[in-house]
Amino acid sequence: MTAGAGGTGPGTPGRAGMSPEPAVSGTGYASCHHGEILQGVFLDARGRRCAALVTLPLTGLGTRADAVLRPGTPPGSHSVDPPDRTKALRAATLALRECRARRPQVPLGGLELRLSGDVPLGLGMGSSSSDVIAAVRAVADACGLRLPSRTVARIAVRAEQASDPLMLDGRPLLFAQREGRVLEVLGDALPPAVVVGCTLGEGRPVDTLSLPAPACGDDDVRAYERLRSLLRRAVAEGDVRLLGKVSTESARRAQRVLRHREFDRLTRVAERTGAVGVQIAHSGSVAGLLFDPAATDLGARLRRCAGALDREGIPVTRTFTTRPSAEHLTPSTRTTPLTPFTTSEESRHGRAHRRRDRTTRPDTPGRRAHLSAL
Repeated sequence: MTAGAGGTGPGTPGRAGMSPEPAVSGTGYASCHHGEILQGVFLDARGRRCAALVTLPLTGLGTRADAVLRPGTPPGSHSVDPPDRTKALRAATLALRECRARRPQVPLGGLELRLSGDVPLGLGMGSSSSDVIAAVRAVADACGLRLPSRTVARIAVRAEQASDPLMLDGRPLLFAQREGRVLEVLGDALPPAVVVGCTLGEGRPVDTLSLPAPACGDDDVRAYERLRSLLRRAVAEGDVRLLGKVSTESARRAQRVLRHREFDRLTRVAERTGAVGVQIAHSGSVAGLLFDPAATDLGARLRRCAGALDREGIPVTRTFTTRPSAEHLTPSTRTTPLTPFTTSEESRHGRAHRRRDRTTRPDTPGRRAHLSAL
């Protein structure tokens, strides 16, 4: 929480004989993801059907939010930049209300929110959730609070109807995106895998609200529960091949709605180049081919994969790992800086909503993608 100088400006009403309260600022950060490993309809602890997903975390891209509280200005005078990020502004407003309920001394007044980052929009990488969660964390920081993840999830769902679990740690979670709750913690970490990222549909954004709701009968629920059980086993045993089997089957089932015309070509490339499976964004166009990092010819496989995708007209974007570390990638295959995951909500570099180690770049306000093919 940082107090600014000259926060309220000339003519701002204040108590008689006293200087106006200064503006107070805070920052927040949230990363994105690379689509899903598994998404479908599952049974919760009470046996009720519930839409849920397991995302594939991706470090290095995210949203930074800066929030400024201006005491003495009209309480409803809230604004956001860029102005089209209305979901983030709604979340910031809800977060401000939550913070005032927890800490009544939080001053009344307007809120200014500014978002910057590099998550591509509309590709199924959680750009909206990243905006929303960063905004909530920035407002809480300005109020001198750290909201629990459960509260952040509740606010995120209220702000955007469905939210990815980016407010939680890097563990594989079966998360009910429309309810903001965890159905199951599947384990400590996904099995190690190297992912060759790409885009389908020529990288065009997907309007998820226009997609038809998939039919889901008893057979579908049983199929998703079977995949959930297999994924739980894959995580427990560190079995990357079983991980690939689950993600590929989940991606195939999603094609009943998404109908990516390149999907068959994608799976053929995976088979020819020795990938253990494919994964996609179930509400977007990013996809990935999963490789076993222990393969002795990993570098050659990755190069063959990139070349085959290029010949199929499928743009390659980046190579990353489910457990980013330098030990599994050679210099010829490493394409992005890698940052280790933590299994705690607290970052090794400080509070989870801080991003002090992320340097500011000239392109941050425009949210330009780091995915070179885009």
